[in-house]
Amino acid sequence: MPEAPLEQQIRARGLEITGCCERLSQWPGLLEQSDVLQDFTPQEADVLGALMLHVRAQPGQMLIKEGEIDDWMMLLLRGTVDVGKRIGPEANHEERGDNTRLAVLRPGTVLGEMSMFDGEPRYASCWALSEVEAAVLDRVAVARLVKFRPDIGAKLLVKLTQLLAKRLRNTSVQLVKVLRQQVA
Repeated sequence: MPEAPLEQQIRARGLEITGCCERLSQWPGLLEQSDVLQDFTPQEADVLGALMLHVRAQPGQMLIKEGEIDDWMMLLLRGTVDVGKRIGPEANHEERGDNTRLAVLRPGTVLGEMSMFDGEPRYASCWALSEVEAAVLDRVAVARLVKFRPDIGAKLLVKLTQLLAKRLRNTSVQLVKVLRQQVA
């Protein structure tokens, strides 16, 4: 589990912190585009945003590094992010070209939520494909939200759980396809 405060972890990653996301609801289309925020009212989104750091990254900059242990996640506000995974023993997680692309993420997508929940090392690396702005939420802020605004905290946890279940289901479908191809 990381011991450094969130701001220190974010700066160590080389990301620019520009404040908090008090007016999260005012990001154009975010409440409609984001699976996590779809059912949030603007007021609920703003309460959540007040607990989140607003960060910026430049194209090519690494946002999340595979294998690191962090306790925060990101909500992509603007830009696109490449998600890649080291596949072979010779692969270098620092270089995008040495990784297998898992996804390209667009605004409204959450990334890094698994490690925020379980405290395990990051599964994959994420790089900014364009200039990126994101909202960062850590485990401490989630605990504060659950304690002081249990209605919003519960809604967030349910949405993140649904997101994880959807991703697990998609991964399982892909695994079955690969296994069927090997048998055939």
